[in-house]
Amino acid sequence: MLILPGEVNTLPNIKSAIKRVKVNEKKNLRNRMIKSAMKTQIKKFETAASANEVDVKLLSATQGAVDKAAAKGVIHKNAANRKKARLAKRAQKA
Repeated sequence: MLILPGEVNTLPNIKSAIKRVKVNEKKNLRNRMIKSAMKTQIKKFETAASANEVDVKLLSATQGAVDKAAAKGVIHKNAANRKKARLAKRAQKA
């Protein structure tokens, strides 16, 4: 279990609640990894777009990362569609 500075280690007493804490930590870690990968890919795209070096493969990879996050439930599908539309619009400008 991950304990951050300033936090008090207070595990629940009920067995199912203890399990929920462990499961929530695992899911939180997984979600952070997926969201971080998505954000990193978007930043790569944005830096390429600002330098007018956008190609179809980069746009496709970025949209794929957003789709993967939506498929795994990390972000909402409407949020994913909105991000992809903005990426496509940005690619058109570049």
